[in-house]
Amino acid sequence: MNRLGDATSPYLLQHADNPVDWWPWGEEAFGEARKRGVPVLLSVGYSSCHWCHVMAHESFEDAATAEYLNEHFVAVKVDREERPDVDAVYMEAVQAATGQGGWPMTVFLTPDGEPFYFGTYFPPVARQGMPSFMQVLEGVVAAWRDRRDEVGEVASRIVRELSERAGAYGVPVPVGEGELGSALLGLTREYDARRGGFGGAPKFPPSMALEFLLRHHSRTGAEGALQMARDTCEAMARGGIYDQLGGGFSRYSVDRDWVVPHFEKMLYDNALLMRVYAHLWRATGSDLARRVALETADFVIGELGTAEGGFASALDADSDDGSGKPAEGAHYVWTPEQLAAELGPEDAAFAAAYFGVTEEGTFEHGASVLQLPQGTGVVDADRVGSVRERLLAARARRPRPGRDDKVVAAWNGLAIAALAETGAYFDRPDLVQAAVDAADLLVRVHMDGRGRLFRTSRDGTAGPHQGVLEDYGDVAEGFIALAGVTGEGVWLDFAGLLLDSVLHHFTADDGTLYDTADDAEALIRRPQDPTDNAVPSGWNAAAGALLSYAAHTGSQAHRSAAERALGVVGALAPRAPRFVGWGLAVAEAMLDGPREVAVVGPTGDPLTSELHRTALLGAAPGAVVAIGEEGSTEFPLLEDRPTRGGRAAAYVCRHFVCDAPTSDPRTLRSQLRSQVWTGPRRS
Repeated sequence: MNRLGDATSPYLLQHADNPVDWWPWGEEAFGEARKRGVPVLLSVGYSSCHWCHVMAHESFEDAATAEYLNEHFVAVKVDREERPDVDAVYMEAVQAATGQGGWPMTVFLTPDGEPFYFGTYFPPVARQGMPSFMQVLEGVVAAWRDRRDEVGEVASRIVRELSERAGAYGVPVPVGEGELGSALLGLTREYDARRGGFGGAPKFPPSMALEFLLRHHSRTGAEGALQMARDTCEAMARGGIYDQLGGGFSRYSVDRDWVVPHFEKMLYDNALLMRVYAHLWRATGSDLARRVALETADFVIGELGTAEGGFASALDADSDDGSGKPAEGAHYVWTPEQLAAELGPEDAAFAAAYFGVTEEGTFEHGASVLQLPQGTGVVDADRVGSVRERLLAARARRPRPGRDDKVVAAWNGLAIAALAETGAYFDRPDLVQAAVDAADLLVRVHMDGRGRLFRTSRDGTAGPHQGVLEDYGDVAEGFIALAGVTGEGVWLDFAGLLLDSVLHHFTADDGTLYDTADDAEALIRRPQDPTDNAVPSGWNAAAGALLSYAAHTGSQAHRSAAERALGVVGALAPRAPRFVGWGLAVAEAMLDGPREVAVVGPTGDPLTSELHRTALLGAAPGAVVAIGEEGSTEFPLLEDRPTRGGRAAAYVCRHFVCDAPTSDPRTLRSQLRSQVWTGPRRS
């Protein structure tokens, strides 16, 4: 009997009609394995994963394969986005054993949850050195039947080795100029000067490293850091990884040139990149950065917004290719013939040249991914707008990719921060309101009265799984950003509740952070990983939120917790800067202060609004902003901060030293222009 029909996860529901007798993760499944004396097949994936769909169609929908699986295993299906803790501990085992990882993840476990054989995608027939899935199943059954003691010894050894690896990130090092300089040098060495980005194919958008580069430039004036960020952002925005018609970024590029994406679109990528492009505009005034930030915001709201006010997790890579079969990228790619059918011959030729559509194609079957190649020269903007509008209307008639409509707390926190700031920068109150609506959903549905979070919700109902550290860190980050933009101190209060939970339930005695709470379900080990991947690690997200909250409130406990957490970043910065990008960005804020800006003045007064906007546009790394009327208790930073003769005033402080209050936006702008901190001034 397949037991996924009542799941809240869209990914699990995709498998609810499989002939495999799937169980959701839980003690009941492992109890069944113990009762029957069989191993557990753990299959982990997510709803927008292309190869997860492929393996499901080839193997899990196949009656003969399902019959064998049901006879010899207890099959457990996990949505990695709902249970990142389960995914993390077993992915670590897969990577340690095979040297690589990915999804779908296929792990064979003892009935006690100990892993003993690993893999990712297995084909239905052996090819390219990979055994078939049935060969793997038969091999595991034979080993379980004939060499049970050996299997048990292997499983115990793997668990022991995983436990010994915990926390093996080096001796904590306080983050200073040397560590950040070494990180910049390391990124420079890995930088692809011709194409932008870091490393080779596949190439992922390095959003967190870009945030570090922008903050480092702001604090130190390092032009090389800004150049890497600017050129990478332009290369991505011109490439096929960016949707040239509808806005928004795909998960990654399969090539080094950003041409052919893996077409799934994730909320977290688009939230992080929206913020990066908004910050790039703030630093440079780039029209391209402004356009991409706003188009990405419109994509997030238009395509991922839910009826309850939150944001869905992802759009699938696959869609119907028009013949009833799913195909990757079918919704997005174009042939010259398709352009001609929609635009006529003259505009089709123009569009092909403008978007890089060729007869040979840049993707599969002669189709091309739309790009903005360099060197197209001056073009007619009205004509481009007309072509884009007609192509987008034509694309809307194509079958749409599936949408995973569960709301993940952490990723909505990232979106709240990005939308609030983007809306404030570009005078788009609708974007700020979208951030408020999402924050309201998180408080109403995901958050309980004790400051504890549920990881997911769907259709306005919380899922069954507790939040992990990244949920607390990212949601607190979003709330703090929203407080600075709206002037509503309640969001800072909610952030404080969440961060109290971090201090009480996720922090070890030595100040290190765990990914799961002390009262969470016990797995084969308690996950603990400070390295950033597709999103900021919970460790670094929490460090950033703790630092910002301390700047707002003066709490030494929160400041000390952030500094202790960043010790691991100091250890990793010289040798793995690409994998602690958000931690490095937080460290930049810590070295700069971060600056504390209080704007005091009458509500609705033009000078109050101008000073507030100037404060938000200040590029000092991680600066926090509070705004309110004289005598307001909305924010701690407003305490004892009067207006200047009845005129609105701004106060800028850092490292316990304050500049003179000012009512001049130009003076405030100068006070927020970063200079490297050299210690308190002597009078």
